[in-house]
Amino acid sequence: MSAPDRAAAAGSTRRPTEWQWPRSLGSQHSLAESGSGRYRMTALISALVVLLLVIAMAFVPVPFVSWAPGRTVDVLARTDQGRPIIQVSGLTTRSSRADLRMTTVSVTTVDGRLSLFEALASYWLPNRDVLQREAIYPSGQSPDEVRAAEVQSMDTSQRDAVVAALRAAGQPVTEMPMIEAVTVGGPAYNTLVPGDLVESVDGTDVQSVADVQRAIRKHRAGDAVAMVVLRNGTAKNVQVVTSASRTDPKIPMVGVSLATGYRYSPTVTFGVPPSITGPSAGLVLSLGVYETIASTDLLGDLNVAGTGEISPDGTVGAIGGIHQKVAGAQRDGARIFLVPAANCQDLSGVSTRMTLVKVSTLKDAISALQKLRQGTDAKEIPHC
Repeated sequence: MSAPDRAAAAGSTRRPTEWQWPRSLGSQHSLAESGSGRYRMTALISALVVLLLVIAMAFVPVPFVSWAPGRTVDVLARTDQGRPIIQVSGLTTRSSRADLRMTTVSVTTVDGRLSLFEALASYWLPNRDVLQREAIYPSGQSPDEVRAAEVQSMDTSQRDAVVAALRAAGQPVTEMPMIEAVTVGGPAYNTLVPGDLVESVDGTDVQSVADVQRAIRKHRAGDAVAMVVLRNGTAKNVQVVTSASRTDPKIPMVGVSLATGYRYSPTVTFGVPPSITGPSAGLVLSLGVYETIASTDLLGDLNVAGTGEISPDGTVGAIGGIHQKVAGAQRDGARIFLVPAANCQDLSGVSTRMTLVKVSTLKDAISALQKLRQGTDAKEIPHC
């Protein structure tokens, strides 16, 4: 050790200098730490914004509706009040041991909205589907108008189901001109009602819609037209004062639309839950009436489900949601499913334990069920 160094060590009274980061290095560290904090904050805010956008998108309504298997209803059972769902008076009836299920689709309501999350779930989950909203609910119609149309479809389906079943059972049915709708505020408003069957006009019996139209057009605008109508089985005399057509003042109008109706002796009422609407239960309702009034038991203890519109002559029409209805029927234990012939192509590749019976008419359905009850091999019966 040199002399100056020893002197400093032994005799100096100066305070040792504390060690510090070099000024330049300390400044760089401080800047890096500040930049890292800003980066983390920016990333956190960005992630939060993305999360909020995802949540918002998940709950924003989209222009689609969801279809899923709905409930099934055994039309040969009783309502919650203990009454048969199908009630027939004026004919000998029987109870049945069978299950005969109408099938439904659970669909987004007309005033409901489907979120993006729900739409994606419906797209990916089995036996569900997503459809454009306008394909189910026509644009330009209010929710009340849509619901009224659906209820009207069910009413028409029930009426046509009764006519088809009575004819299949050999009961007499007479076609008659019928008041289908009445213009609000028109000449016939509060005088005629939908469902009235027209027996005569101005004292002359009428057999068809054309007969009624010809009889009215013999008048001038402002004349009174005398009619006899059947309302709930009771004859009523009514008078309607005609008004001039908006398109041609020479043509008298009574403010109604006409269709073909039907007169028959029995009274048939349905206790179908009011939340179920639309026309697709027609085939099953018709089979239910037939099973109730036919001279021989059709179904025995079979467990049947089905779907399909029906016309008064017994023709079975195609419906929507066939996949969902098949799934709902299988879930509820049906062994046989009646499929409108036009819907068979929609079930290609569907796997089910049920026998899928192909039907074009009510008589097809009756014939197939008779054979299945007798033990005929399902392969010998028209199937999908």
